[in-house]
Amino acid sequence: MDLVIGPLDLSAHVDEALAVQAAAFGLGPDEVAVRRQIVLRHMTHPGARALGATVRDRLVGFVYGMPNDRAHWWSTVVEPYLRAQDTDAWLDDSFVITELHVHPAHQNHGAGRALITTITDAATEPRSILSAIDTESPARGLYRSLGYQDLARRVLFPSAPKPYAVMGATLPLHRPAGR
Repeated sequence: MDLVIGPLDLSAHVDEALAVQAAAFGLGPDEVAVRRQIVLRHMTHPGARALGATVRDRLVGFVYGMPNDRAHWWSTVVEPYLRAQDTDAWLDDSFVITELHVHPAHQNHGAGRALITTITDAATEPRSILSAIDTESPARGLYRSLGYQDLARRVLFPSAPKPYAVMGATLPLHRPAGR
């Protein structure tokens, strides 16, 4: 597989990216339409940036994030959960991974690892935070292997049917030997 990781103009390629997310997350057209507006709004925030993973010029994965801001919706939802664990300082001076998705046909080949390590390598913040569905999954295993640790669990987002975990890691991310 000739995987290429590089900058992605996410605003221009939002529909391709959301097709990857829909395949990875099982999203329907209504949810994709809502997320489209969210992604476009996020890309206007200062410091927001995205990377894509392509195979033969076809987008098979993407990641985007930005410096965290306590005024952003995500931070306002997770802050009480983090405060209860005395980990809310992670909301300051952190680069948040907003979305990371790889098409199921291209998972388990290193695309997710390459995307998240490449985007965080360019971060000026000393740490990174993210949220992931609070189940033992390949994604959570990947995050742990990179040095992310649980900061809060059972985090409930409005309209999300499953609880999430908020995870944080100091930067640069851990790289297992041989990777």
